[in-house]
Amino acid sequence: MPDCRHSYRNRSGSVVRVSLSRRRACGWLLLPATQLLVPSLAWANAARVASARMWPAQEYTRVIIEAAMPVAHELLTLKDPHRIVLDLEGVELTPPLAELPLRLQPTDPYIAGIRFGKVVPGVLRIVFDLKIETRPQLFALKPVADYGHRVVLDLYPTTPLDPLMALLEEPRRPAGSPTDAPTVAPAGMPDRLPEPKPETKGTPKRKVTVALDPGHGGEDPGAIGRRGTYEKHVALAIAKKLKTKIDAEPGMRAMLTRNDDYYVPLAARVEKARRVQADLFVSIHADAFREPTARGSSVFALSEHGATSAAAKWLAQKENAADLIGGVNLGSNDPVLARAVIDMLQASQINDSLRAGRHVLEGIGSVNALHKAAVEQAGFAVLKAPDIPSILVETAFISNPDEELKLRSDRHQARFADSMHEGIRRYFAANPPLARSGTTTG
Repeated sequence: MPDCRHSYRNRSGSVVRVSLSRRRACGWLLLPATQLLVPSLAWANAARVASARMWPAQEYTRVIIEAAMPVAHELLTLKDPHRIVLDLEGVELTPPLAELPLRLQPTDPYIAGIRFGKVVPGVLRIVFDLKIETRPQLFALKPVADYGHRVVLDLYPTTPLDPLMALLEEPRRPAGSPTDAPTVAPAGMPDRLPEPKPETKGTPKRKVTVALDPGHGGEDPGAIGRRGTYEKHVALAIAKKLKTKIDAEPGMRAMLTRNDDYYVPLAARVEKARRVQADLFVSIHADAFREPTARGSSVFALSEHGATSAAAKWLAQKENAADLIGGVNLGSNDPVLARAVIDMLQASQINDSLRAGRHVLEGIGSVNALHKAAVEQAGFAVLKAPDIPSILVETAFISNPDEELKLRSDRHQARFADSMHEGIRRYFAANPPLARSGTTTG
């Protein structure tokens, strides 16, 4: 049977053409999406949607439709006004799906409203009324971990957010503010970090830039403690506290690879750090193990010749699988994802990472027991920036009841941030970054 093509005029008078799949019968009429379906609708052999979720963020908004079986899907983009139309074949309107509009937050930067419509028998239409024009991506994910089949709709701004511009546009501290005064440093520490010398006369000084990477996020909760503590929330909370410490440091600034509860692909985290010309990349996590007795903090660097221990290898494999859980469109031609498969190992980067790791490990050891007394190494995908010293910090074991309590505590989160901040200061005091262009001045 040939594909059936239907066309109609939208409000602006433009002709919109819709190509229906071979699985649908020719001659079916597309009805306006304002015809609401009733929850009692029940089709034979319909795929029951088990869950519908939304992850709104300035970077992009993600909508997840999860079912026990694969769901055929199509996407339409309409204008005047801007709308995204998602057609789901063989899906009934279950209560979890019917509640999707209730999950919409007024602060969502892209979606203004959600409604359901009837196209033809056996096809459920979801209409997303938009606040602005978006660049949608639609893809499917196979079952993994505790998730079933997922249909993923990502709504990106038409002009992608630039992490460098976001960093430059952050509010600057007023001249003469208290944070510009010399700080009281720990014994043996300089009052101020050495500023890198400008390359040429007249080039503005640049701030030392630290990329902070809160692990996991969105669909990927990371490890979950026995009290229900999510690693993704702990990592973000500590990263924000550490960013505040670094931003208050004269001559330094920090960038977060994510500042809310959404997932960022591993390769994109690396690319963000490179985009802002970061001098150090710190990925923040909270470890978990099968036995609740495992405890202590750890610091990891990239390995060029295999993991330094079986535990380090296991942890790297677990962290590298985050893209499968968080949800990455592997079928896209995203250049960031293309670069992720390139082997970018460099011996000098690893050596600098080990130096940074030792300083941070010494710092965090002042507030928590160390799981290992030395920096370990393994093939972490998120540490593969070829030109940025990169470390991964496992602040504590979220699977350990005592350490989970620390990770849940605002006071202990601040202590973890303070200890890492001290280690970062020590690293840059002993290893001033090379002068670069003044693109990240402030």
